[in-house]
Amino acid sequence: FLVIKGEEVTDRFGDKSLHINGLDVAREVAPQGGTSVVDVLQRNVDAIRHANGIPHINHPNFRWSITADELKQVRNNRLFEIYNGHPMVNNLGGGAVPGLEEVWDAILSSGIRLYGIAVDDAHTFKAPGNPAVAGPGRGWVVVRAATLEARALLDAMERGDFYASTGVELTDYRVDAKAMTVTVKKTAFSKYRIQFIGEGGKLLQESHDSPATYVFTGREAYVRAKVIESNGAIAWCQPAF
Repeated sequence: FLVIKGEEVTDRFGDKSLHINGLDVAREVAPQGGTSVVDVLQRNVDAIRHANGIPHINHPNFRWSITADELKQVRNNRLFEIYNGHPMVNNLGGGAVPGLEEVWDAILSSGIRLYGIAVDDAHTFKAPGNPAVAGPGRGWVVVRAATLEARALLDAMERGDFYASTGVELTDYRVDAKAMTVTVKKTAFSKYRIQFIGEGGKLLQESHDSPATYVFTGREAYVRAKVIESNGAIAWCQPAF
């Protein structure tokens, strides 16, 4: 069991709440401020890098704070949240604001490599099962790394060697020059849909069997896989370009 130190750098621009996690930072990072949403995000990402940390941008739809266009402009950041377990972060979007998967596909379709993580954002630990509070166990990542060390885990995340989940487990995920293959760790009471998604969020292929393989045509800008479990749990694999 390994605890990795970190910090949620909590900043704002006007009425926008801008939170950026610094993973394995060497020292405390103060909120940097700035002249726009993008400027605030960039200054904090840079400060986290200068503290030898790994940044990731938190819950873009919390208080409707960060748009896809703004996320596209942030440099030197590889991670953002496509799922956050807090009950007030609007993962699915609403009104004219897109959900975070749609945001992710818009960013990937523009050629920017950004990897999606799932997190708890747990604040409350004494109300188990209460959906109205931010509790633990709702979102996590599974990382392929050689050793149980902070930098081995975080380096793997920055190269996209992980998947994000709200409950689905995989036994394997592989990509080579020809194909992408996803293998689900099945449970007795569930059924699964394995989707392969491409540019613009287009559904390229769907399978109900595991393992599922998508053979590249060579015309895709990127391909990512998503597993939907019949009781609502999801796993997101990182895109292959």
